[in-house]
Amino acid sequence: MSAASVEQPFDADEPFSLTAIADEIMERHPGYRVEIIGGHLLVTPSPDAPHAFVLTDLMVPFLAAGLHSHESKVAQNVAIKLPTGAEDYCIPDLVVVDADIDDHHMENNAYDPVCFRLVLEVTSTNWRDDLKTKVGAYAEAKVPVHVVVDRKHQRLHVLTDPDGSEYTSHRVHAPGESVTLPDSVGAEVVLDVEQIVRAGQKKSD
Repeated sequence: MSAASVEQPFDADEPFSLTAIADEIMERHPGYRVEIIGGHLLVTPSPDAPHAFVLTDLMVPFLAAGLHSHESKVAQNVAIKLPTGAEDYCIPDLVVVDADIDDHHMENNAYDPVCFRLVLEVTSTNWRDDLKTKVGAYAEAKVPVHVVVDRKHQRLHVLTDPDGSEYTSHRVHAPGESVTLPDSVGAEVVLDVEQIVRAGQKKSD
């Protein structure tokens, strides 16, 4: 899911909490998602229906592979604590996590990145954040597999081997390809790029 950076003027002499501001934004704008990356607020409006359809289609191969079990869980909108700042966190569209994730709960309903096997984002209007800002953040959190469904360019990105603020392996897949995700996810998961991309297209596109 994409996001727009929000910067507001603050009195430099008075401490403020980005988390408190994020909570206030979500309270005033129900349905919006607010994340904090590198000390910046990223605010995302409610996604459209095709965005949700992509996630539904994606759940199928993950569940069929048995990843929602006693060893791992498949879920949507679970916050991951980021090492990029004291208050930083992100809310991926879809995740595969260790089943003991509750033991890794941190502040603000975010969880330690150590229990995340995969994070997945589906782009919306501001797709650049998903293809750049969040990629660097997830790499720094050492999430082993990061997948991006690029609805704008109708491609699927699979990033692995995080090193610092980037992934050393970045493969781009087009419709017509089948993609087998790395074994580190916990099971063999094969994604049909054409099916996923088609689900994310609006009828007017």
